[in-house]
Amino acid sequence: MMTFTAKILLLGSGELGREFAISAKRLGCEVIACDSYDGAPAMQVADAREVFSMLDGDKLREAVERHRPDFVVPEVEAIRTEVLAELEGEGVTVVPSARATVMTMNRDGIREVAAVELGLRTSRYRYAETLEDVRAGAEHTGLPCVIKPVMSSSGKGQSTVRSADELETAWNYAVANMRGDRARVIVEEFIAFDYEITLLTVRTREGVVFCPPIGHRQERGDYQESWQPAAMSDTAIAAAQDMARKVVDDLGGYGLFGVEFFVKGDDVIFSELSPRPHDTGMVTLISQGLTEFDLHLRAILGLPIPNVPFHGPSASAVILADRNSDSLRYAGLAEALATPGAEVDLRIFAKPTSRPYRRMGVALARADSTDTARATAAQAASRVRIDYGD
Repeated sequence: MMTFTAKILLLGSGELGREFAISAKRLGCEVIACDSYDGAPAMQVADAREVFSMLDGDKLREAVERHRPDFVVPEVEAIRTEVLAELEGEGVTVVPSARATVMTMNRDGIREVAAVELGLRTSRYRYAETLEDVRAGAEHTGLPCVIKPVMSSSGKGQSTVRSADELETAWNYAVANMRGDRARVIVEEFIAFDYEITLLTVRTREGVVFCPPIGHRQERGDYQESWQPAAMSDTAIAAAQDMARKVVDDLGGYGLFGVEFFVKGDDVIFSELSPRPHDTGMVTLISQGLTEFDLHLRAILGLPIPNVPFHGPSASAVILADRNSDSLRYAGLAEALATPGAEVDLRIFAKPTSRPYRRMGVALARADSTDTARATAAQAASRVRIDYGD
């Protein structure tokens, strides 16, 4: 009979779940990977798999009761969170906590925590459940404004509205791309920020640990590249860390949180939070001695986290599909890994199907400067080719 450090039920088995599962296996954990489709990336490295929708509360409960894990670790946003809360009340350990999962699965929940309960600086905002509510919200925030579902992931359903005649299209787009069963959006003031960052914040039994800030660029609401460290003033870093600590301490539990901020000069504005490893944090696969996935696991297991070695300026750039296909092969890896200018690495996610703009892999680079790392990562990503066999 095999003996494991801990049994983990992983809810969501995408590329982030895959890297977390690898970290867990390295420390002797048993991992049961769950997702809505078979062959998901984390399932390929896990001990067992379950295929069901995380929004199916009965199936979710059945999986927990069947496997009796030490930890239930959500990796996706769309989960029947009330079932997690019930299970936690029955003694199941939800990471980082059922409350954190409930509050952050929906943008309205975490915004209320940040803006109302904690008094953190956020953009002006209103919630909307009808087109008329959207129009009223835009009057409150002013134009341009940003409209996005309260429940979605990777920027799906998000758009920037610059004139009143675009509001209906933005509302329809948000509703069509929302996750879950809530036809509700947030209408948010457009912030003319200098840049945006993710502050990876690790809540441990000994206190809160921060990684160097990560800058990132988005298109279509989804991250395209990230780099670490993001250039910030000491004043801005201190403000971000103070706000992040307040939020994660309020949410409770142990694990890594991806806390997003808008930055304009020394002013820092809270944006969003994910209570799990963040996609922009994939840069830590090359930038840090302990990746965000290692840190998440150590915090969950209650293991010590030393000063995290930072290896130097680094960047990530995504590798995207451009069509629908279920017959995929990858080429150009040798050319990508030989990209001059920096140390280069790749992660190919081995997803069984593709669709336009689906993230299929990521190129990683470490160099003497952030600019060189970014340029090298982007060039390496462009050299990877996806061959579609159909």
